Amino acid sequence: MIDNYFKYLIFLNNKLQGFFQKQKPYIKCFKGCDKCCKNAEFPYSKMEFKYLLCGFLSLDKEIQDKIEYNISKTVEAKKKFKGTKFLYDCPFLIDGCCSVYKFRGIVCRTFGLITNVKDGKSKIPFCAYHGLNYSNVLDKEKSILSSEIFKTLNIDIEPLGFNISYDSLTNEYYEKKFNFKFGEKLPLIDWFLEDNKEKKELN
Repeated sequence: MIDNYFKYLIFLNNKLQGFFQKQKPYIKCFKGCDKCCKNAEFPYSKMEFKYLLCGFLSLDKEIQDKIEYNISKTVEAKKKFKGTKFLYDCPFLIDGCCSVYKFRGIVCRTFGLITNVKDGKSKIPFCAYHGLNYSNVLDKEKSILSSEIFKTLNIDIEPLGFNISYDSLTNEYYEKKFNFKFGEKLPLIDWFLEDNKEKKELN
């Protein structure tokens, strides 16, 4: 079944590459930028998590040890957390880089584009407020993409939103089309919480 999920990823990557190419004038991603890997929840389905573990097992022991340390530290922080929304740095982020990039989750693959959400609204990637994607058309005071700023850029392609929300890309349609199940969905760190069962799978 994980082979079918891999086929889905090939389809998704081709789709996303087209979207990123269409929005090239607004994309400021660069190697070494890790803002999208920090201070988030990172939703992961069971299938994504299994695939992520395949990436982990392909790593050198030294990197595996660093990841396991990050996991244990984050798990302990989550256990002590008293709030409602626990945000954390991805434990697979090592020295500012994703150690399992080819095996990363869907939410990681889509980040950086504008996402169409409910009621015709769009979600701008937060990195726009840090001088990155879409910052060249962002009105920070109004938290909107400015048509006035766009007109000054002499760019033919308008900033566009895409139907790439996590829920829309992990629904039954793709399960049926590629013959696999995403399974339960949890924040990434929660897969390591219950008696560290999943963490033991790393060893």
